[in-house]
Parts: sequence; structure tokens; C-alpha cells
Amino acid sequence: MSAPPKLKPTKYDALVVLAVLLLAGALGARVWFAPAQNGAEIVVSVGGAEVEHLPLAPAERSYTNRGYTVHLVVDNSGAWVDDADCPTQDCVRTGKIARAGQSVVCLPARIVVTIEGAAQNTASYDAIAG
Repeated sequence: MSAPPKLKPTKYDALVVLAVLLLAGALGARVWFAPAQNGAEIVVSVGGAEVEHLPLAPAERSYTNRGYTVHLVVDNSGAWVDDADCPTQDCVRTGKIARAGQSVVCLPARIVVTIEGAAQNTASYDAIAG
């Protein structure tokens, strides 16, 4: 019996791998950097109660609860907490939220900022299991 031939990668194999990586990166970037959907709005809850609904339009608001103040900035593409005097600063480090379902939480102040609305197209499927 003879030994099986040794397979060596060729430049075409490298091109296929590169094409697959580029395609995966492009699809991932499309999902990650997708702008906020039309019809979405910012919902601000303070102490568990919804206090304000804001459209995705330029605005700045400050909310105070339990001795902490959170400064919220909204523009056409999303919202973020610009400044807060809470000790952990997790809400500031969260960064910009831009898609429905994302939220920023300031736990010491019990302030939650969420993007809601822009119902997903019900005709498209998230996953199909056979």
C-alpha cells in the first residue's frame, strides 16, 4: 500500500478563506452598525416608572433620583449618557445605544434608558430549525 498524497494549501485556498472572512465581517458590521430603526423612541424610567418618551431627535435631558444626576443626550442615531455623578459610571461607559431593545442603566440612580418601538418585520425569520 502506498501512503496517501500530502495535501498542500494553494493560493486559491487562501483566496477562498479571505473571501469568507470578508463576507462574515461585512455581515457582522451591517448588524453591529445598523442605524436606529424608523419609529423607534427613547423611553426613560426613573425609579421603575416611565417618566418620558423621546423621539430620536436632538435633545438633552437631565434626570435626578436618589441624589444622583444623569445627563442624557439624544440625536438622530441613538442616545447615550454623557455625564453622571454616580460612583460606578457604568451608564457613561455603556456608550451609545442605537437599536430597539438596547438600554443604558444607572443602577445607583435607578434610571433606565431604553430604545423601544420599530417593530421588526414579521415576515422575516430570525432562525429556522429543521
